[in-house]
Amino acid sequence: MDVTDREELLIRQMRFADANFHLLKENGVHSINVMGPVGCGKTTIIEQLIERLISCGLAVGAIATAAGGDTDYQRFLTSGARSANINTGENGYINAISLSSALSSLDLGAIDVLFIENVPGIISLVDYPLGTSEEIVILPLTAGNGVVQSYPRIFTQTDILVINKIDLTSALSTAPETIAAEYARLNPQGRAIMTDAHRGSGVNNLLQALGFDCNKKW
Repeated sequence: MDVTDREELLIRQMRFADANFHLLKENGVHSINVMGPVGCGKTTIIEQLIERLISCGLAVGAIATAAGGDTDYQRFLTSGARSANINTGENGYINAISLSSALSSLDLGAIDVLFIENVPGIISLVDYPLGTSEEIVILPLTAGNGVVQSYPRIFTQTDILVINKIDLTSALSTAPETIAAEYARLNPQGRAIMTDAHRGSGVNNLLQALGFDCNKKW
């Protein structure tokens, strides 16, 4: 792909991202783009957020993304969310165009909160905005120090950094506070939340960071 083709693709992506943003806003949907590498705990955290939000009386949707199959899609359905599935195939990423197609398969008027489980990576995602209300990056503590500094563009635009698997702190040389401090220096407006998703620790803090109040609808 030459420079001109890439520029045209990015312009087209931005148009779809803008259309997605307005479509979701017009339907009153608070949309959250959830990014992170393989094994970081994206699906588990989204499941726990779904369960908590449903218990608060909110209608929740979730879009699963995978190279193939529908395992996460089935997990989201089991959690009680209205769900859609995007198979990225060889492309390896979700973009605003494929998200637009997935949104058309959902009854957005019946959804208050929508999670988009993004592809297993964070390196190229900065070039593919989706048009969501917020963006979260989930990093496992096992990623170690320096990841935030290595990919500054994605972390600069991220609203929340979730540092997951903090239960492994004693077994690793990495402290979650160190990663949080790196993120704070790069993105003073962002918030770092520490979680142990398998035990549910910190998930309520993430819910609050996203601005949800169980006493009222978003």
